[in-house]
Amino acid sequence: MDVTVTKGQEGTVLKLGGRFDFNAHREFRDGVDSVLQKEGRVDVDLAEVAYLDSSALGMLLMLRDKAKSAGREVRLVNARGSVRQVLEIANFSKLFAIA
Repeated sequence: MDVTVTKGQEGTVLKLGGRFDFNAHREFRDGVDSVLQKEGRVDVDLAEVAYLDSSALGMLLMLRDKAKSAGREVRLVNARGSVRQVLEIANFSKLFAIA
């Protein structure tokens, strides 16, 4: 999985690409550590994620918990197709702002 951290309009963007599954946990954790050192809201850009599984959902929850402890908001953005369906089935709209 590709992980890129950039400055966004209202905070930091964690852009993910490829397969978001257990094999990506190191890259994701490194991205989370980088994002949480910055200021403002965290936008997780899922536009280029082709696949995610239950371990990816767990990693997103871990990010949410760490961000909440730091007083930060996490928003999931640009989820499409099957990725958006998985988020909807898992009721992530009750846990995250999804745009």
